[in-house]
Amino acid sequence: MTDQPNGSTQLEPVLVVIPTYNERDNLGPIVERLHAVLPTTHVLVVDDGSPDGTGDLADAMAAADERVNVLHRTEKAGLGAAYVAGFQWALERDYAVIVEMDADGSHAPEDLPRLLDALGDADLVLGSRWVTGGKVVNWPIRREILSRGANLYSRLALGAKIHDITGGYRAYRRAVLEKLKLHNVASAGYCFQIDLAWRTVEAGFTVVEVPITFVDRVRGESKMSGNIVREALLRVTKWGLRRRGNQIKGLVRGKKA
Repeated sequence: MTDQPNGSTQLEPVLVVIPTYNERDNLGPIVERLHAVLPTTHVLVVDDGSPDGTGDLADAMAAADERVNVLHRTEKAGLGAAYVAGFQWALERDYAVIVEMDADGSHAPEDLPRLLDALGDADLVLGSRWVTGGKVVNWPIRREILSRGANLYSRLALGAKIHDITGGYRAYRRAVLEKLKLHNVASAGYCFQIDLAWRTVEAGFTVVEVPITFVDRVRGESKMSGNIVREALLRVTKWGLRRRGNQIKGLVRGKKA
């Protein structure tokens, strides 16, 4: 295992963290597709006490396949908290790469080999809808406008040269998650994706984007809500103002020097 881009050692083993809440119909097919493409990859299902029995299904899958693991949480506490729990579980073991993937099929497992290949030159690889070659399928126009607008606002506010900072299909080198202070990540919804990518940039790691095709879920309900959007707007604005304040302080110190 290597912790530096362009290392000669292959980045294995790989763990795919899949958070679930009422994804019983989607979980089996997505894991099956993943293992058809990458047979040695391990999976961690982080279930937030799904009332539809997703956790029971995940337990049955784990009992039948040593590549599948399950982490049960007692309540629905948000996407960010689920991923942090999954990351901490991974860091307690010897995984070299930790991947985020949705259970609903919007993140094609068939794209994952390209994300993992890109880790040869990066510390964090983002599956991007909004770079050349990326696209979305079956998304209502309002969702596309919301996503494009959120990414543009984040790019302007934070100064991060990332086109799809809100995307949730991504692969981290272990060293990134070891360095980030996961214990103080408070972002609960999809703002978590912005938070972690921004922390990675600020920590000096290399981030690259790989085009993906994002397909809207065909089963189940989206977890997007007005509260999630408001959280992201408020937090990004706060981080952007902090960044601008730090820039001004730096200029003032420079003039006094």
